[in-house]
Amino acid sequence: MSWKNRAGSPFACEKRPALASKGMVVTNHPVASAAGAEMLLAGGNAIDAAIAALFTLTVVEPMMVGPLGGGVAHLRLADGRHLVLDGLSTAPAAARPDMYRTLSDSLPDYQETEGRENAVGALAMAVPGALAGWCKALAEHGSLPLDEVLRPAIRAAAEGFRVTAYLTGAILDAAADLAQDPGLAATFLPDGAPPAVGTLLRQPVLAESLRLIAEQGPTALYGGELGRALAAHMAATGGLIGTGDLEGYSVAEREPVVGHYRGFEVLAPPPPSSSGVHMTQMLNLLEGFDLAALGSGSAETVHLLAEALKMAFADRAVATADPAFINVPVEKLTSKDYAAERRTLLRRDAAQDWAPGIPPAESANTTHVTVADSAGNIVATTQTINSLFGARFSIPGTGLIANNYMFNFDPHPGKALSVAPGKRVFTSMAPTIVRKDGKPAFALGLPGGLRIFGSAMQAVINLIDHGMDLQDAVEAPRIWTNGHTLELEPTIAADVDAKLSALGHRVQRVKHIGGGMGAVRFHADGMLEGAACWRADGTPVGISGGLARPDVRFNPDLIRR
Repeated sequence: MSWKNRAGSPFACEKRPALASKGMVVTNHPVASAAGAEMLLAGGNAIDAAIAALFTLTVVEPMMVGPLGGGVAHLRLADGRHLVLDGLSTAPAAARPDMYRTLSDSLPDYQETEGRENAVGALAMAVPGALAGWCKALAEHGSLPLDEVLRPAIRAAAEGFRVTAYLTGAILDAAADLAQDPGLAATFLPDGAPPAVGTLLRQPVLAESLRLIAEQGPTALYGGELGRALAAHMAATGGLIGTGDLEGYSVAEREPVVGHYRGFEVLAPPPPSSSGVHMTQMLNLLEGFDLAALGSGSAETVHLLAEALKMAFADRAVATADPAFINVPVEKLTSKDYAAERRTLLRRDAAQDWAPGIPPAESANTTHVTVADSAGNIVATTQTINSLFGARFSIPGTGLIANNYMFNFDPHPGKALSVAPGKRVFTSMAPTIVRKDGKPAFALGLPGGLRIFGSAMQAVINLIDHGMDLQDAVEAPRIWTNGHTLELEPTIAADVDAKLSALGHRVQRVKHIGGGMGAVRFHADGMLEGAACWRADGTPVGISGGLARPDVRFNPDLIRR
């Protein structure tokens, strides 16, 4: 399978899709995909499968996700209703806007602080919301008990799983920090080096924590033994999270933003997630151009995508934050009129630096799972401990890795995205479900920090404008910019660089943009197609077949013959 852009430059897909009739699970690790499939085979629904996969990813993709992280789940239920469960982390009650000492007021060092305190260590950890979000989704919309859903994760932690090159590479990238934490060093740097590819990696301490969650549910963390261990470690190391922060945490239920693009409905999470507002904003802007005629990967298309991204990031910086703290102008930003107004300012012959089109608002590294079942339930959920291995410390005696979600706040006081007690972090997560004529057409999402919602938007364009197959759409080369440099993946045609530079873009080639995308496409005949891309260990697992007919009985005469 391959795709050629208008310049004739091909890219070859490295993976193949899966096709099934009863269910589809796409995650960024084969063991996690198998865990989700195990739930479907046991009679569970898509929500059961998604939560089983997330708990298992805690074990097999520990650098990306865990109960001490946070995330967003976009659910489409069998009755057609969509909802977003916001389990994002919050700033502790003791946090304050000036808690960090910043190093710069401009890119690329704007987010940096002295001592990396907002990125590594106790002050980088926000109040975790992942476990609360997973358990709420399962309790309210799943069909299997928590202890059954946790069995694959407990098995993988206790009995072990085979280390992949992807995990080894992540450990190497973070090794200097991991070596400073006794728990992480013992697990991921035995004898001072990462476990070899193919090694069986066991995590018995983590297995015990997962068993405790299976027995006690979310109260194990939010008021129980795990929570007390976390609070004690915070107190001993200068962190801010106390038992009151944990006991006061709650999951927010929200309605998705619904955008309209060339006859499709694009549904994605609302603030504090950037995706619903700013994907809609960018798609509205790009709808005024014939992207299909310009071609995928052409200099003209890349230029328009880059300008749309820069516009969106300019508005995002002043407007998109926790709606409990900031009056986010959702209707304005997602309106076709606003897109038309901004489109008149766009130059097709030159790159521009974009200022926000709205006034500043006033106060009022991640994984992805996509699952669908034959009953019509769909889950697209993006979850993370934020950076690679989060804050790069574990809670002693638990095997659980801390998030570094405080890095997502603006470390400068007085901004829309500044730290405030109890404020939810903002995020670029984009678990997206697209409908056509009221029916699901495809669902997708990916990890990748700031690069998430721009990458998801490009996949939507690949499917709608360029008519790509699902596998092509998730593996296609991506671009990204927020105004500083224009990043291009390697398989975009080489001659594009010079053309973009001539327009004024500062072009940089990078190995990859964002992380592994997982997607499901819904065919008219009821078949489900799943695809995962080369940027992670992503694996689609499809379920077909089923149980015997009710009237089938064993015939002992067949044996005697």
